[in-house]
Amino acid sequence: MFYEPDKNDHGLPFNPYKSIVIPRPVGWISTVNLAGEVNLAPYSQFNNLGYDPPYVMFSAGTFLEKGRRKDSVRNATDTGEFVVNMATYELREEVNTTASMVDAHVDESALAGLEMVPSRLVRAPRVARSPIQLECRFHGSLVLPSNTRGDAVHVVIGRVIGVHIRDDALTADGRIDVLKIKPLARLGYFDYTTIESTFTLAPAGPHIEAFQKGLGGSARGKVASDHQSGG
Repeated sequence: MFYEPDKNDHGLPFNPYKSIVIPRPVGWISTVNLAGEVNLAPYSQFNNLGYDPPYVMFSAGTFLEKGRRKDSVRNATDTGEFVVNMATYELREEVNTTASMVDAHVDESALAGLEMVPSRLVRAPRVARSPIQLECRFHGSLVLPSNTRGDAVHVVIGRVIGVHIRDDALTADGRIDVLKIKPLARLGYFDYTTIESTFTLAPAGPHIEAFQKGLGGSARGKVASDHQSGG
């Protein structure tokens, strides 16, 4: 089959697009507003952008009936900070609860019965039971037009300035144990998945050393770079 998204002529009972770009990691975003009220919500339009320095992005639509940005977008933009908490299979019910469409002044973490703990570098708190959290500083945002009147896609990009990894989320040889922590990933419709197996493919071909370095995520870091350049 072939269809054009602008014509929406796929002829299927459900739009297939969200089941095509999969699996998508779930960005469980915690923020505070200017009054200090906590917000926690999951976003499947989320991913990593680079690694030296690391950036992440998440995006959200607009509250159509209210004509305003989603709370996470507004808070991250207004305060310049947010936290990404890894969503896991163990926390799937809590993740789902925090997706509830509630008033902006309602703390979703309290609704889900989650303990929140302070971050080190940003004001937004972290989900205590999440095995990995990324403290982020707002880098920039952009708005993508929508075919739905009154809607828009708000993209938020943050620079990762702090990383928390729980000790028991690491293997004996110092790798993140994804089979143990089972990160959640979003599929289409109301479907999710999690990591049940992994496999390794060693790189091949020319420039193998540079290729291996990139795949391994080797990073110099700003401090090392400044020292090397005499900065």
